Parts: sequence; structure tokens; C-alpha cells
Amino acid sequence: MKTAQPAHRRSALAAACLALCTASTLAAADTTDTTGTPRVVVSTPKLLMAPAAPTPATVESVTAAQIEETVNTVTSAGALQYLPSTHVRERFVGDRNGILVMRVNSSVASAQTTVYADGLLLSNFLNNSFSTAPRWGMVSPEEIERIDVSYGPYSALYPGNSAGGVVRMTTRMPTKFEAHAKLDLFGQHYKEYGTDADFGGAHASLSLGNVAGDWSYWVSLDHLNNKSHPQTFGNTVAKSGTPAAANTYTDVSGSAVYRDTDTSGNPRIIVSSTGIDHTVQDMAKLKLGYRFSPTLQASYTLGIWQNTSDGSVDSYLRDAAGNTVYNAGSSYANPFKYVRIDGKDYTVSAAVPSHSESEHWMHGLALSSNTGSAWDYELVASVYDQKKDLSRTAAPTVGTDNGLGATRPGGQVTYADGTGWHNIDLRGTWRPGNGHTVNAGLHHDQYELASVTWGTTAKPVADWLHGTPDATSTKNTQSAGKTQTDALYLQDEWRFAPDLTAIAGLRQEQWRAFDGSNYNDSFTPTNTGVSDPTSPNFKRLSFAGRSQSDLSPKLGLAWQATPDLNLRAALGKGVRYPTVAEMFQVFNGPNGTKVNDPNLKPEQVHSIELVVQKNWPSAMLRASYFYEDKHDALISQTDTTVTPNLSSIQNVDKVHTEGLELAFGERDLLVGGLELNGSLTYTHSLITKDTRNPLLEGTAQPRIPDWRATLVATYRASEALSYSLSYRYSGRQHNQLYNTTAKAYNDVNPNVYGAVSHFSVFDAKVLYRINRQWTGSVGINNLGNFKYYVNPNPYPQRTLFASVKYDL
Repeated sequence: MKTAQPAHRRSALAAACLALCTASTLAAADTTDTTGTPRVVVSTPKLLMAPAAPTPATVESVTAAQIEETVNTVTSAGALQYLPSTHVRERFVGDRNGILVMRVNSSVASAQTTVYADGLLLSNFLNNSFSTAPRWGMVSPEEIERIDVSYGPYSALYPGNSAGGVVRMTTRMPTKFEAHAKLDLFGQHYKEYGTDADFGGAHASLSLGNVAGDWSYWVSLDHLNNKSHPQTFGNTVAKSGTPAAANTYTDVSGSAVYRDTDTSGNPRIIVSSTGIDHTVQDMAKLKLGYRFSPTLQASYTLGIWQNTSDGSVDSYLRDAAGNTVYNAGSSYANPFKYVRIDGKDYTVSAAVPSHSESEHWMHGLALSSNTGSAWDYELVASVYDQKKDLSRTAAPTVGTDNGLGATRPGGQVTYADGTGWHNIDLRGTWRPGNGHTVNAGLHHDQYELASVTWGTTAKPVADWLHGTPDATSTKNTQSAGKTQTDALYLQDEWRFAPDLTAIAGLRQEQWRAFDGSNYNDSFTPTNTGVSDPTSPNFKRLSFAGRSQSDLSPKLGLAWQATPDLNLRAALGKGVRYPTVAEMFQVFNGPNGTKVNDPNLKPEQVHSIELVVQKNWPSAMLRASYFYEDKHDALISQTDTTVTPNLSSIQNVDKVHTEGLELAFGERDLLVGGLELNGSLTYTHSLITKDTRNPLLEGTAQPRIPDWRATLVATYRASEALSYSLSYRYSGRQHNQLYNTTAKAYNDVNPNVYGAVSHFSVFDAKVLYRINRQWTGSVGINNLGNFKYYVNPNPYPQRTLFASVKYDL
């Protein structure tokens, strides 16, 4: 399969990094946790004996050793899958749209959680969508030292996007020379409808670091090559009225078609598999550290991530001669508008190939002191630049042409080069005595959207796979805009008695949106108010700038009632501002249209958490009640009753969410070496007020499961050998808002393709340390081959993993 990113570029990148690491004589700097987040008890086995820290927010953690023993993954996103109330929507290995889901946010609400790696922002707040996941590819799983996950907007140190939760990944830095190499193979036999085939790939990583004097360095390379199972399946729409006229249809009655019932309970015919994603990803990272003194250190991080992706299609339809038939009924020149199946005529949903190329750069700079005395400070700055980001889609072709032949059709190409963001945080810590620890800081961020799509039905880009826009092409849409937030915050942690600690914080944010504009080829003077076709604004809308200021208070109290019993309470407000794409981006694709709203209000979130945690010598039990009252919730809605589908973000006045989470752990359970950790969460989330659509009041917020559970059992038979068996469960959730016309939920058939289904999945892993250098492991995810879906995509079926690692 063709990849547009030349192999020599990736080889040159790898060679340059290797040359740099072998030529350098740099050295290590101390690493400390300078996030300033309130520290709490970690429910990992190695820390179960530690007393609960007197802070209000819940934090759960997983270490590198636990990931290695219990998790089958080749991505950093996969390392989170057994933490309480936490799930990453990783539809296949290497999924670029792996949305982080926590207690109160859905799998299409990417801007309601925040992810950092070594203090550098990985979250993509350009949109609040299924397509703007954190940049997981900038962190190799092998470089992770630990992951800490906190829930809720209870720290003044983080923006309102933390309302759903915060993930902080800490990566390795060396204290002496070390080198590591790892190879992973993985695969699945996937069977669904007419697809019955093997899919899989390989992953390799290489890292090394060293110290010399006051310098340190760490260089890592990561390569992933995977071909995914189908991500969508094509169906038919029956022709109404009279039968199709002669020479307007292709008879495919001998084809193997697959009839079942869709999410709304209606019969359907599945005729193709689409979105078979072949992704090739390369990441190179350089981390430099310099120690000015034992208490002052600096670091620089450079990350480069490249991806090429080819999406292929497989039609199940065959004509009388046995030729494959594609895309009957498309709007492109097609004398055969229909297919005839068993005497009835249908149109077929578009099944078109796609291609994308990306090259993203991340720069990070940090300076921090760690004196432990009255004053310490930290400066963190980062830039994320999408230097190259394009995606191509073929125009629907017909007959036996799948869009990949020698004579390729036209199509559509979208450029997002130059889109990105930057962040700066300056923080000081003051310890005046009398039990006080005061954190104060300044924050600045800016996000920029630059997106243009060329090619329409009438005037596509010639040769969709290689062509560039020319005079015969039509600019379809162009979106641009910026958002900026400046914040000042203050937080005091005061231990006013030996067993009582209070935390009070305040975050003042000044937000603005500016330079927003939309070009759309379908705009007329009625839309733009410009009648001169020679004007650059003839089909362009420009939006007035906006600004808003908000104050977010935080308050918490922790009581160490006894040495092994801790009670905590936290209250917090968070303001999640609309993203630049929610306000300014319009996109017209072959299967749907996404529209913007420049007048969206920010989400105002008020949250409460009450925690009881009990420790025993070898066990822990925590119960957390959580409550969220959200005003002007930003919820994505898709109208599937029109073709193409129409998607938009809308404010919903009030959404009320509450739940109970239990987390537990015990080591040496029944026998020495057996450890058990798990969680159980119940969540109830309702729309309580919607003035734009009152019939939605009292209905469920989409994509929030009612029940969630995890369970991880690990048996360490010896220092060298461990076995783990894990379980993941997610319960009933609705895919879309209540259907106010039918006065019912659209997804009455919730466990079929196209739904957001429940899942009940077992995983297993065996790890063997052959000697000091060599480690091998084998594992299986989804042991029972459970079929489950996240609209409209199916998750992997039974997947096998095999890994070998060498540590020098």
C-alpha cells in the first residue's frame, strides 16, 4: 500500500537522533514532582501501607512496573485502561482519536479532561470532539515512569478543562547510562458481516540515556505499523416509488449481503466494510536536562511525530460477472444509480478510500527549583505545531472502480498545516510556616485553527491521492480563528491541626476569541451580505471578537480521623470555554457536515466530592460520592435524518450528574504473591433544563455509562514470573439525545453495530524475566471475543500480543 511519507525521511530522522545520542556526553538532573497538585493516597499495591495524605482530591496511580505486568498495550493511552472510572476510546492499536473518558465526560467530549507529560500539555483543545484526542503518540509506553489521575476541578493550578479530570504522566530520566529495546507483535482474527480476516501489526521502540557532570539526556524512538479491522460498515437505502428504470441499476442479487436490525430497531442490509485503517507512525524524542545547582534544574524536550494512514474499503456486492460493485447512488456521474437485490432497488452508502499525512512537532522548556525552604518556583512553556497535516478522500466512484485504480477519480483534500497551540505557566511556592503551603501562578495559552478543504461534487481535486488544488478545483470550506486564555491563581494548603488540612484556591481567567472566519462555497450574498463576486469576502463570514472573565473558587477539607481512616470533602468550580473549532470551523465531508456557532457560551461546572478511605496493613477501600452541576453544557448533536448528516455543538442549560465510586486493593490475598485491585462506579446523568428543546428535560446525557467496573488480579509466582487476569465492564449508555419527535431514545437496540454498547471484557498477560537483560511476555485482550461498539465503530475482537524487551 502506498504511503506518501517517504521512508528515507523517517530513516533520516531516526539516524539523526541516534547520531545525536551517541555523540552527546550529557548528564542527569534530579527530577521532582512540581505539578503543585494536592497529593493523595495512591491505591497501588506498593503504596497501600502509606497513610492517607490529608488532601481532598482523589488521585489514582499506576506505575511502570504495574503496566509491564498487567497491561497489553503498545501505546501510552492503553496504560490507563484499568484505572477507576477511566477509559480511552482506542478503537484500534494506534488510533489517533483515542478520547479520554472519565467519570462525567463522554467519548465525544475531548475538551473536558486534561493530559500532561512531564508538565507539557498533550491535550488537544482545538475542538471538543471525537477527532481531537490527546497527542498520545508523543509518549512511548516504555518511557513512562508513572501515571497519576485526579478527578474533578478541585485544584486552582489547572484550567476549567480539568472538570472531568487530569492525567499526569511522568517519564524516565537516567541516573547512569542505560539503553532499552523492545519489539511487540499483535493481531486479531476479526469476523463481522462479510469480513472474515486477520488484522494486526508490529511496534518497536529504542531508548537510551546517560549522565555526565551536570548534563543528562534521554533519546527515544518509537515505530508502529498496524492495519486495523473495519471501522464502519456500509448499508443501503431502499428506493421509494416505482422500480428503477432499465440501465439505471446493477443487479447484485447473487451477492452475499447481511441483514440485521439497526440501533433504532429498523431492518437494514450491510453491503461493505470501510475505514480499514493502515497506520504507520514514527516518534522521535530528545530530552535534555541541566543542573545549575543541587536545587535548580532545567530541561528541554523535543518531540517529533509522523503518521501516514490509508483507509481502504471492501464491498461485498458483486455483479453477474463477479465484479465488485461500489457506491451506487452517489451524486457523481453514474448511470447506475441503484443496485437491485432480490428484485428490490437500493442506493448504497458511500464507500471511499482515504489517505492522511501528518508531521507534528512539540517543544517544551522547564526551569524549576527544589530547595524545600521558604521559596521555590517553576516555569513551564510548550509549543505544539502541526507542521504538516493533510487528509484526502476520494470522490465516490461507481461500478467496479474502488478509487485506487490506475485512473484515479477526483476527490477532496483538507489542509490543517499551521494549526496548533502554545502554553506558558509560571508558578511560585511559598512555605511561610504555621502549616501553610501557598502556590501562586500565572498562565497563558493560545490556540490557532487553520483549515481549508478543496474539492466539491462539481469540481473535485483531480487525482484525489496525489493531486493538488488548481484552477479547476473549488475551495469548499476554509475556517480560521484563535482563542486565548490568561489566568492568575492562588492556592493555600493549610495544616491547621495535626489531623486536619484545609485547601482554599481561586483561579481568575480572562478568555477571548478572535480572528474567526468561515469561507463556504455554498454561501450566497444572503449569508455574507457581500454581493461583489470579486470581493475576498463574497463567500466568507467574519466573526466579531469575544471576551469573558470568570472566577473559579476551590475549597477542600481533609480529616485524618485515625491513622488508617481518612475523610475528605472538596468543592470546586471550573469554566470550560468553547474551543476555536466549536466556534469557527465548518467542514463538508462525503458523509456529513459539521457546523459552527460563534456565540456558544462557556460551560460552568460546579462539583463536589466526598471521600471515605480506610487502610489496613495489606488492603485499602475507598468510597467517593461525586456530584456535578453543569450550566450551558456543550453537547455534540448529529441529525442523522438528513443526508449528509448534520453535526453541531449546542449549549444545554443544565446537566446534573452524580455517582458513587468504590476502589479497593489487597495484596497477599489468600496466598502470598496474589494481589487484587479493582473499582466499581455508578453514574446517573440527566439533562434537567433545556430551554431550546424542553422535551429533552429529564432525559439522559449521551454516552455516560450507568455502571463501570475494573478488576485486576496479579499473581507473582516468583521474582521472574507473573500472571495477570483483568476485567473491564461498561454498562448501558445512550448514543444520541432523546428523539423528541418519536418521544423515545434513538438507540432502542443498543448492542449492535452503530450503537454505543455495553462491554464485558477479560484480558490476560504472562510476564517472564528471563535474566537481568531479557524480558518476554504474551497476552490476550478480549479473551471471550466479545463484540462491542462505540458509534459507529466496532472495538477490536480477541487480540493476541507478544513482546520481547532488552535492558542494558
